[in-house]
Amino acid sequence: MKPLLRKNLNLYRHGSPVLRYTDLYNRISRTADPAVSMVPILENWLDEGNEIKRPELQEIIRQLRKDRRYTHALQISQWMTDRVCFNLSPEDAASQLDLISKVYGLEEAEKYFSSIPENSRGYRVYSALLNCYAHTKCLEKAGALMEKMKVLRFIRTPQPYNLMLNLYSQMGKYEKLDSLMQEMKEKGIKCDFFTFNIRLNAYVASCDIEGLEGLLMKMKADPRISMDFHSYAAAANGYLKAGLIEKALTMLKMSEQLISSSVNSKRFAYESLLGLYAAAGKKAEVYRIWNLYKKNGVFSNVGYVCMISSLLKLDDMAGAERIWGEWDVGKLLFDIRIPNLMIKAYCSKGLWEKAEALINKIVESRMEPNGASWDHMATGYFENGQMTKAVEAIKKAISLSKPGKKPCLYRVEVCLKYLKGQGDMEAVEELLKMIKESPFYSTGAYDRLLSCANREDLTTSGSDQTGDDDRTVGGEPPTALEYTDKGSTRIMTD
Repeated sequence: MKPLLRKNLNLYRHGSPVLRYTDLYNRISRTADPAVSMVPILENWLDEGNEIKRPELQEIIRQLRKDRRYTHALQISQWMTDRVCFNLSPEDAASQLDLISKVYGLEEAEKYFSSIPENSRGYRVYSALLNCYAHTKCLEKAGALMEKMKVLRFIRTPQPYNLMLNLYSQMGKYEKLDSLMQEMKEKGIKCDFFTFNIRLNAYVASCDIEGLEGLLMKMKADPRISMDFHSYAAAANGYLKAGLIEKALTMLKMSEQLISSSVNSKRFAYESLLGLYAAAGKKAEVYRIWNLYKKNGVFSNVGYVCMISSLLKLDDMAGAERIWGEWDVGKLLFDIRIPNLMIKAYCSKGLWEKAEALINKIVESRMEPNGASWDHMATGYFENGQMTKAVEAIKKAISLSKPGKKPCLYRVEVCLKYLKGQGDMEAVEELLKMIKESPFYSTGAYDRLLSCANREDLTTSGSDQTGDDDRTVGGEPPTALEYTDKGSTRIMTD
């Protein structure tokens, strides 16, 4: 086959790999529907007399992975080896294993790993499987694979250790971290930036201020480590959790000095700082960061989520309404999280009429409220004595539920109590049927509600004993801190 003349593909521009939009990539990028296979596009490309070389396909796969188009990336990867018969390089095999895990699950990834000849697996393939185990929190399997990699002498860099450190940290096994880092030291494997930041975030999560401060000093003294925004932001979060506001503010000022000049880096940093300054109770700083965010020129729905969440945390309802209004007028992409913030806030303050007007506006604009929207409304209704409306809202919330975002049993039970008190047993049975048929409530949850509905003296004490899985409040998790692999933090509310 003649080499493909890739006039529009420049893999190295300004010193970094960049994908230029070739005709082939244009065809692939235009077909974003995961239900549409990429194979016919590739076959048609060859039928037209075009040729394809491995580097181009590899670069397209990398771009699709960045865009989270994992199904299409996997289709091209498998076609590359099955149809074009390129020899499977360790890098290709590792990428394909990871994609199989993302698309079809861990079990299929393990089958694929077993199908690769032992002498062809190598460090990259083992590392890819270790990453899959870490991502799915399979601690036992990850530990066993790590030990095998040690026996095979595949561990020469901190990356496998970082995966295990992060896994232990996510599972709350903080006591394992120091021994693992000591093992790295004994084997002559130096900690890198990610190692330190994983440990830093673990100190934050466990509220170990002494450990946090000791590690910060160690990082500053290490000539190989360049402190950046993420490290200081993580430290600030740790101080905030411990109630050390002044130390947190010092860290935040230091983090601001290290914000990267790129537009996207600034956007992420400002979104993080909004929540952190709000947690410190500094309204003026929140508005200052928001003005910097706007000057940056790139707005995102996440930014509005962070800003409105921050103002609500500071009990600045007027400010939250103003920012909400700005988004509502200028939005390019509807994001239900943003009106949900206002609906929840209105309901929590007894302003259910405002919340109702807002949800009606969403419906009239042909957008769709989600389960959380109606769950907030149900809360607002029954806390203000509007029980008929509360029942209808809770039914809508159940029908639109998603995993981890369902109405809690307490509110369902309140509605059951009301309906039984009204003598409307048909409505009681209808609500119980909805719970039974929902894939997001356990059998035990249904049985508890059924037992409760059958009691002569129906009270709300029954759901006090439900497990965490069935006690989700508001159909969504409370405000939480989101951590990146570099240790950055930003307030996120769904």
